[in-house]
Amino acid sequence: MAQIRVLLVDDHPIVRSGIRNLLEHSAGIQVIGEASDGNQGLELIVSLKPDVVLLDMELPGIPGNEVAAQVQDQGLPCAILALSAHDDRTYIQEVLASGASGYLMKEEIPDNIIEAIRGVARGERGWVSRKIAAQMTEWMQSGAQSPADISNRELEVLKAVVEGKTNQEIAFQLGISVKTVEKHLDGIFTKLGVASRVEAAVMAVREGWF
Repeated sequence: MAQIRVLLVDDHPIVRSGIRNLLEHSAGIQVIGEASDGNQGLELIVSLKPDVVLLDMELPGIPGNEVAAQVQDQGLPCAILALSAHDDRTYIQEVLASGASGYLMKEEIPDNIIEAIRGVARGERGWVSRKIAAQMTEWMQSGAQSPADISNRELEVLKAVVEGKTNQEIAFQLGISVKTVEKHLDGIFTKLGVASRVEAAVMAVREGWF
C-alpha cells in the first residue's frame, strides 16, 4: 500500500515538530515537507503534490482558508485537513465551505488526527473533531424544519454526516449497506444542490435542520 504523503503548514515550529514526530511513527504516513506561512504552503502544495495537507487556519501571509480556497479553485489533487483552535459556528462553516475536507481542533488527541488523515486520504469528506461534531448536533436542535422532499432515511444519513461519521459507520448505525448509504448521499446532494458531504453538512448546520 502506498504511503500517504503529508505536508504540514503551521507557523509554530513546536507544533510542526510534535505533529511530525507523531506522524513519522504512524504506519503508512510520510511527512514530505513543512511550511511556516500560507505563501510557502501554497508553493509546496504545487511543487510537492501531497496527498493530504494538515493546514493551520491562522497563518501569516495567505490565511489558511484562502489557501484551501486556492487549492480548490486550481483543482490541485490534495485533501485539506484544517487545524484550528476556533470552535465558532460561522468560522467552521466558512472553512468547510472553502474546500477543506475536514476540521480538527488543535486540542485533538493524536489518534483522531491520524484517523482523519487516513480518512481524507481515502477521499472521505466532512471529518470534524469529536468536540465539533457534538456542537454541530446541538446547533441543529432548535432550528427550522428540514426540506420536505428529503426522506426520513436521508435525514438520518445527513445527521450522521454532520456528526462526522464515515459511510461505513453510517451503514453500521442504520443497518444498511455502504452502497445504500452512497445512494442516499447522492439523493441528498441532488435535492440540496450541493456537490459534497461537507457542503451538505454546512447547509444543514446553517439552516438549523433537525
